Amino acid sequence: MILSVSRRTDIPAFYGDWFYQRIREGFVEVRNPVNQRQISRIILSPEVVECIVFWTKNPSQRFMEKLRLLDTLGYLYYFQFTLTAYDALIERTVPDKKLVLQTFRELSEKIGKEKVIWRYDPIFISERYTIAQHVRSFEYLASELSGYTDTCIISFIDMYRHIGNQLAAENIRELSADQMNEIGRSFSVLAEKYNFKLETCCESIDLDRFGIEHGHCIDGRLINRLTGRQFLFKKDKTQRKECGCCTSIDIGAYNTCLHNCIYCYANRGACSVEKNSNCNPASPLLCSELQSSDKLTDRNMTCCESAAPELF
Repeated sequence: MILSVSRRTDIPAFYGDWFYQRIREGFVEVRNPVNQRQISRIILSPEVVECIVFWTKNPSQRFMEKLRLLDTLGYLYYFQFTLTAYDALIERTVPDKKLVLQTFRELSEKIGKEKVIWRYDPIFISERYTIAQHVRSFEYLASELSGYTDTCIISFIDMYRHIGNQLAAENIRELSADQMNEIGRSFSVLAEKYNFKLETCCESIDLDRFGIEHGHCIDGRLINRLTGRQFLFKKDKTQRKECGCCTSIDIGAYNTCLHNCIYCYANRGACSVEKNSNCNPASPLLCSELQSSDKLTDRNMTCCESAAPELF
């Protein structure tokens, strides 16, 4: 089993104490995002968790200091670390990017650059964020992160209906296919210059001619390299067709990320986040408590199968 922590919120930034308490107690409970009364109990034993994938914009120092607990218990993990050039009008509570760069480098030095994947996403255009500005910003960040990561994942913005008004207020627009190709061409030159691989996340556009592959954010290939084993991972059927991720279990909750980025698909506005983000570290549920009307079910947990070794 691969544990996703989390596409729905930034647990390393805001809910680290809750997460580590769940690790200590050996289980977590997760509300079904479609039917809130259905709750799954998930066992967190390192015997059934092949890998933990953390998603974050700025892991707290306290969270990073406690990673040694995961090492001691035998968990494997890596980070998807989003770092863009957007300012506080777009990423409202993300700290100053120089501080985030420092945190990225510190994390990379602590756990190894192969376990910290840089995400430059989502990419959109506006009066302030032109293609030329993206190229300048990407080169600055790439120069600062050179030697601290092996891979950068890019993606282009999806205009979800529930965030349309706030995007329109900043005149944020999607890129055309020609503009995506222009970004791909420019970024690929910089990736080669600063010595890392570029991949796309959940994109139908083909940028292969620029050396940019379709990526796998929850990446079975990387997990096999890190473990030295050959697990057989399956594509996650719950994700979009273009998504290359392996099947995982996400333990986060929507409407709880306190970064309040205006492009975020996982939040429905600051008011929803304020209402839902109160977290009791002792609760098995993130930002929630078990109610008498809830239906709790133990999820069947199985290890991924290992491929038979090749015979020569």
